[in-house]
Amino acid sequence: MDNKDILRYVDHTLLSANATADDIWRVCGEAVRYGMASACIPPTYVKPAKERYPSLNVCTVIGFPLGYPPTEAKIAEAGRALEDGCDEIDMVINILWAVDGEFDKITDEIAAIKKLVGSKILKVIIETCYLTENMKIALCRCITEAGADFIKTSTGFGTAGAVLEDIELFKKHIGPGVKIKAAGGIRTKKDLEAFIAAGCSRIGTSGALKALVGETAEGY
Repeated sequence: MDNKDILRYVDHTLLSANATADDIWRVCGEAVRYGMASACIPPTYVKPAKERYPSLNVCTVIGFPLGYPPTEAKIAEAGRALEDGCDEIDMVINILWAVDGEFDKITDEIAAIKKLVGSKILKVIIETCYLTENMKIALCRCITEAGADFIKTSTGFGTAGAVLEDIELFKKHIGPGVKIKAAGGIRTKKDLEAFIAAGCSRIGTSGALKALVGETAEGY
């Protein structure tokens, strides 16, 4: 694939705990300059990012990275992000509910947040590294029934990131309206091409520029 075509799939991501404001502005500027799908940045930077880069598609995260907060807290986070001008939201499921088989609760939570998000994009992070195959299949159903726009593999903060086998599993079990985002550990052009070829509509990474044009945003 042409590098420009690959970059259109990329959510240029910087969620490191030690990222500086200058780091965030660099990532946002790079996302605009290289025509990336979005810049995925911490919630507190959404409003100033939209003010600095009005044309930028801004993505942020809620319930990140462990998914523990109660639904009410996630709704509050999402509401504030939307007020600040966020275009896309990546939410983390309550992984403990998945482990305990409380899939109805997960579906209800996703649906509540999607209702708030409305026509804007909601991606649901399931953190595959902690899940069995049966859990992943059940979560495909949850995300489909709740009306979310994407299923996403990973936060990038778990014990492992995206693997191609999970993309193939998702394709078999998600509904026709749900797209796939891979994230975590995708750092080379070969990786990017492989996940796109497998069926991913988005790739979350901080390493795309280093892989393709020799530039990088530090941290994941």
